[in-house]
Amino acid sequence: MARLSILSNTCLTIGKLLVGLSMGSVGVISEAVHSGLDLIASLIAFMAVRQSGKPADENHPYGHGKFENLAGIIEALLILAAATGIFVQAVPKILHGGSEIEALGWGAAVMIISAAVNFLISRKLIRVGKETDSPALTADGWHLRTDVYTSLGVFFGLGAIYLTGYTILDPIIGIAVGLLIVKAGFDLIRESMGVMLDVSLPSEEEEAIRRVLLRHADQFLEYHGLRTRKSGPYRYVDLHLVVPRHLPVGTAHMLCDCIEQEIEEALPEVQVLIHCEPCEKAEEPLEANCSAAPCSIDGSCPAASCDKEDSCPQGRCPIADKK
Repeated sequence: MARLSILSNTCLTIGKLLVGLSMGSVGVISEAVHSGLDLIASLIAFMAVRQSGKPADENHPYGHGKFENLAGIIEALLILAAATGIFVQAVPKILHGGSEIEALGWGAAVMIISAAVNFLISRKLIRVGKETDSPALTADGWHLRTDVYTSLGVFFGLGAIYLTGYTILDPIIGIAVGLLIVKAGFDLIRESMGVMLDVSLPSEEEEAIRRVLLRHADQFLEYHGLRTRKSGPYRYVDLHLVVPRHLPVGTAHMLCDCIEQEIEEALPEVQVLIHCEPCEKAEEPLEANCSAAPCSIDGSCPAASCDKEDSCPQGRCPIADKK
């Protein structure tokens, strides 16, 4: 998909630039600049996707996923630079009341073709980006989707110039395109910086983790210290799980493995680390007959010294008011 994006952006950039220069249209040239930045963004996305797919190594023990987020930030900065160039071209023409524009038909044809091609490519990029949870491909797709809207804006603007003869509409359209590009750039920076700064996973994904833990709530005492973050398409989850002090290590380990497996089934590309810890000694069950032998995970009481099943603490320490 990254290669397809590179090919389409190359063709569209050349076509828009040739037509825009022949027309002398700031609106069409601004679109060529936008497509040229999208071409660079596609190249960056291609390299980032290849790099992020590499396995973890000695220097990158958590993998290379954040290369995609870094690519998103670079793409956003390039977009803001393109918007600045558009403003530099458009503002003087507005101050001078516009300039002569020729071959409106060619400009309109390039814009409508560009909108159609970019719509098809962007829809495919966004779909594949979501399926693979690739920030670089998704960002590239939204770049092209922005091109769809701006190309349509320039198309209708050229139509308005043809009908009214007001050439000042051309730099005004260029300014409008530049503002849309600025918004897209800031949106991408905000999203990519959130991952670079280890923002937590979305609330719905954290809720999926809590649902898994809730299903096993009768097998441990409590959990705390739940932390989540993302690196490119990869998710990382770690938490502390409190179990009875006398629970066998092997049993606690199997419980952690079970929880980790279910979280991995609930979320794609996730790595889970659970720190298992015993309850405090002061919170141990007071029943003298059962203090040395825990109840099994299934709720039965294996302690031979238990007088009756009712007195067995069921492998749980009393943790009143402790969450």
